[in-house]
Amino acid sequence: MAALPEFLQDQKEEVILSRMLERVPADLDKSEGSYIWDSLSPSAYQLYRASEWAREVLERGFAQTTFGPYLRMRCEEHGVLPRPAVAATGTVVMTGNAGATVPLGSRVATPADEMTETSSIEYETTEEAVLDSQGTAVIPIRAVEPGSRGNVPIGAVSLLAQPIAGVTGITNTAAITGGADEESDESLLARYLLKVRQPGTSGNRADYQQWALETPGVSRVQVDPLWDGPGTVRIYVLDDTKRAPSQTIVDAVQQHISPAAGQGEGKAPIGAAVTVEAAVEVPLNIEAKLTLASGSTLEQAREDFEAGLADYLEQLAFVDSLVRYNRISAILLDIPRIVDFENLKVNDGIDNIDLSLGEVAVIGTVSLIE
Repeated sequence: MAALPEFLQDQKEEVILSRMLERVPADLDKSEGSYIWDSLSPSAYQLYRASEWAREVLERGFAQTTFGPYLRMRCEEHGVLPRPAVAATGTVVMTGNAGATVPLGSRVATPADEMTETSSIEYETTEEAVLDSQGTAVIPIRAVEPGSRGNVPIGAVSLLAQPIAGVTGITNTAAITGGADEESDESLLARYLLKVRQPGTSGNRADYQQWALETPGVSRVQVDPLWDGPGTVRIYVLDDTKRAPSQTIVDAVQQHISPAAGQGEGKAPIGAAVTVEAAVEVPLNIEAKLTLASGSTLEQAREDFEAGLADYLEQLAFVDSLVRYNRISAILLDIPRIVDFENLKVNDGIDNIDLSLGEVAVIGTVSLIE
């Protein structure tokens, strides 16, 4: 903690033992190894441990120094509830014999990867389906285990976890999205501090930010009041990766805040016409000529640069509207594999990139040459 009460400062075992020995008459033997020293030493140790426990209890009482279940209890006192994990959803296309029935709750999965030690991810169908006359059916699925791990790209779901009579093939022709992990302590604390430092008052800007952040999968929010006239509010949201979220997340925010315009059925007050939109991604196309350190490859330099740029853009997202050209230059210079560079261009120029409300910068093409 930044400041400890005086009674918890300087409570080391040897200091406590020294204070205890000072209270023993001087004509008694209290040297190390004596009966008195040996008798007091265990007590000094236990008092030292008790002071450590007291410090721990004190830290758990304040939101900024606590964690886990204690942070959750602190937040719940102010109505800030942890966002639960959400299962990813999507659809798969099953093929086989016309008329074959796919029961509700049938399990499908991605293959395990022994090289990366990645285990299979299982999904279950949420509707019963029958293969049509062409021997195909599009069936909605949901991940068995909630969390972001269930978000997979096109073609990842290719296995039947259990055989289904008449079904011979399966794939997902669109990415499986919408999965979100249980809210982290860092995210929950940020929402708590937003709530107590910028309290909402009957539908002000802070209210809309807090309501949107209550939705699983949303990390940051921007509010555009009166964007289409009196009573209108537009909300832009980012997902946990600080990118434009899936339509599933956007729809969840809309449903939570205002499922019907102006009706007051969600969090928004009566009369407010609320529109929720995904952030607009602005790709940064970067090119530069590099001078590499001995033994370094262009691919290694590109990976290091993209990792540093991704960190910078994540910090920037919905916090600062200016992508600074000099900051991108600094990222290049901070990479040990790169000795020098020239002709750095960002979106064909050497100027800062100014983002509008609702826009988020993302990595576009990165063209690095020697």
